[in-house]
Parts: sequence; C-alpha cells; structure tokens
Amino acid sequence: MAEEQLILVNENNRAIGVGGKTAVHRVGQLHRAFSIFIVDREGRILLQRRSRQKYHSGGLLANSCCGHPRPGEMTHTAARRRLTEELGIEAPLTFGFFSRYRAALNGGMHENEFVYVYFGPLTAAPAPNPDEVSEVEFAGADEIAHRIARKPDLFAYWLRHYFDSHAPEIARLAKLACRTAPAIAEPRRLKASRR
Repeated sequence: MAEEQLILVNENNRAIGVGGKTAVHRVGQLHRAFSIFIVDREGRILLQRRSRQKYHSGGLLANSCCGHPRPGEMTHTAARRRLTEELGIEAPLTFGFFSRYRAALNGGMHENEFVYVYFGPLTAAPAPNPDEVSEVEFAGADEIAHRIARKPDLFAYWLRHYFDSHAPEIARLAKLACRTAPAIAEPRRLKASRR
C-alpha cells in the first residue's frame, strides 16, 4: 500500500504541495492536521494511550484522536473518518480553534503542524483499534492539566501544548460538547482488543 500523503502548507495555512507521511515527519515540514476532543456526558475528555507500535510517541497519553487530511479531503471529513478508524465511533464534530506547534519527537521524527481542533460528544462506547490505541480513559480538563503538570513525560507533546496554550478554551468547549452527549455506560478505562 502506498504511503499516506499529507498536505504541506505555509504559515497562512495555504496548501503548497504534498509529501509522504514519513518524509514529512523526518524533515519537519509544516503540514495540515487535526485533533479531536470527545467529551462524555459528565464533561470528561476521552484520552487515548497510543499503541506502542506507533511511529512516534508510542505509549503516551493523547487527546481522543489526531490525524491528517489527505490531499483533496476536507479537514472536517478527515477528522470524522479518523475517529471511526481509531476509536470505532461516530460523532458530530464542532470546530473549536486553530493551534500551531513544532516539536522534535522520538525516533528522529518532528511535528510541525497547523492544527484544526474539534470537539464532539461521546455518542457510543469506544471500540479502540489496537493498531492505533492500546487503551482509553476519561478525565476532566482540570484533572488532565494537573496530571500534565505533575508528570508531563506521560503525555504526547501536542496534548501538553494544547493545555499550555488553550486550557481555558478546552475547558469551555468540553462543557459545550458534553451537553449533547447521551448517557452511555462506559468504564473509566477500556483496553483495546482485536475486533
């Protein structure tokens, strides 16, 4: 299978080309991405622990779902696609804010992203894809911020960045998203398993 292609952008988020996912992350080229915060009825954010087999940041806690739109794909459409691929759920997503960050990661990889950040309600119990996610858990925005402050190395760089740069927005938008979440009996922590 051909490698996933990413949309390269300039600092104004204008598309300027495409590049293979591995090469883009090795060189650290600026590209378009998205991040999703799924929120349950109690206002808790769904966190995922990335599979240890991921090409970077394996085993770290991250927000609900992240990914990249493909060339010609709308970012919102890509976010909904990836949510199903990673967590086996569908949810209406609302744009929250843009974020921009750059970081050196493990394995010689670099993130350099212009990110669309979305929020949505948890509409069904997650069914994590074990190739992507080893487990999920739920925690409130204040709890996550506190845990990041105590043990930042347990969290993916981008989640730390979002809480450093956008904590009030995350808390506010999580409260809005939880208002439309139906009552679902989900455990506090759920391990991924083969479907």
